[in-house]
Amino acid sequence: MLSTKSFVLAALAAVASAAPGCAPPKATPTLPLTGGESELPAAPSNMVLKKVILGHGIQNYTCSAEPAATPTAKGALAVLYDITPLYPNGKPQSLSIEGFNALTSTVLWTEDLPLNLANPAAAVAGAVLSSKQYGATTSPWQSPKDLKLPNMAPIKYAGRHYFDASGTPNFDLTGPGNLKAHVVKKDGVAVPAGADKGPLKTGAVQWLLLGDSDLGISNGIKLVYRVVTAGGVAESCSTTGEGLSSVPYTAQYWFYG
Repeated sequence: MLSTKSFVLAALAAVASAAPGCAPPKATPTLPLTGGESELPAAPSNMVLKKVILGHGIQNYTCSAEPAATPTAKGALAVLYDITPLYPNGKPQSLSIEGFNALTSTVLWTEDLPLNLANPAAAVAGAVLSSKQYGATTSPWQSPKDLKLPNMAPIKYAGRHYFDASGTPNFDLTGPGNLKAHVVKKDGVAVPAGADKGPLKTGAVQWLLLGDSDLGISNGIKLVYRVVTAGGVAESCSTTGEGLSSVPYTAQYWFYG
């Protein structure tokens, strides 16, 4: 099993190599697979891939005062970046498949959280604190800016992911089309063996299929897949105690419409 340092170095090395790797490049992006017993269902043939996005932020949880309490999910906040041009297809900007899939780990471990946190020290890349320390302020969003990784062109800012007052996931994407997703969970599968557990070593959040809420709020998006996750699983309530907690995470989001 790779140590934390080895894991990060391997991810950085993979991303630094922008040339296609041993696996042949694919002209049409193909949704990642877990390689486990269960996989998320493929998008219908009448839908097209609109964007592949990297999200970097926090998963939020709450614990009650009950002695045997378990964490309850309370949504997420993430800044979104457009990694569609980086998909391995043989074009100059594209990465190897290893580099592309290492982006979530690379960003989680080496980039500051792009959110306003109540404790700014918790936003520093690689900070390992109690999950009580990662909570966002009531004004969590920073001014939009592109993601800059070493030896790469800036990755374009692409929008925000958040949960609304009803507890429904939203994705507001910038750029042409004003794409928006207002979605609900349709399916979920366990993460691959060896998935990046994140700085708190709690585990990688489940891969999900999210579908349109059918409330007329989405625009141009029917399905969202959350895949290639890193970090984000809650600490136990016995560790955090009662109240809110937040855990850093990254994920790929594939948008179909």
